[in-house]
Amino acid sequence: MIEDKQFLIDLAKMKMPFGKYKGTFLIDLPEHYIVWYKTKGFPNGKLGKQMELVYELQLNGLEDMIREIRRKF
Repeated sequence: MIEDKQFLIDLAKMKMPFGKYKGTFLIDLPEHYIVWYKTKGFPNGKLGKQMELVYELQLNGLEDMIREIRRKF
């Protein structure tokens, strides 16, 4: 449970480390960009897992949950 909480906090603070959207919070990446990664394949490691979760959150309209976590932490 604590690992899940920390993963969400880390996601809320994580910015895209490269590319066109470098410096943009992952949760604020445009949906089309995340969908493109979904079809291309997410990067390996923690970044890929975070982006995959962003995809699921955007798909279900839950982005504001992560933005609220960012405000609190």
